[in-house]
Amino acid sequence: MAATAPAAPAEPEVDRSGAEDEPRSAEPEEDGGNGQAGPTAGAQQQQQHRLAKLPLSRIKTLMKADPDVSLASQESVFIIAKATELFVEMIAKDALVYAQQGKRKTLQRKDLDNAIEAIDEFAFLEGTLD
Repeated sequence: MAATAPAAPAEPEVDRSGAEDEPRSAEPEEDGGNGQAGPTAGAQQQQQHRLAKLPLSRIKTLMKADPDVSLASQESVFIIAKATELFVEMIAKDALVYAQQGKRKTLQRKDLDNAIEAIDEFAFLEGTLD
C-alpha cells in the first residue's frame, strides 16, 4: 500500500505580478522629459529613493559630517541607508522578543539593553545607551 499525503485545501490562483495592484498614476514618468526611453540618472535615483525608507539626503549629510569623507556617491549613500534599515530591523526584532516575554507590545529601553547583552552580534553596542 502506498502512503498518500493529505490533500491541501485548494487556494484560488491569484495573480501576484503586481501589475494590477498599483494604480498607474502612482508611478512617475521615468523618461526625464528628454523623449528617450529607458532609465536616466534621475530615474535611478528616484528608484533607489523608493527602495530606501530612510531619507537619503539626511544619510548623506551624516556621512559628510565625518571629516574623512569628502565625497559620497549616491550608490554609497543608498547602501549605507539600506544597511542601517536592516540593522534597525534586526535589533528591533530581537528586542521585541524581550518585550513579548514581559507581555508588552511596546519596546522599551530595557528590551534593547537585554538584546544587546544577550546577543554577541550587538556586543559593540554595550555601554552606548548609558
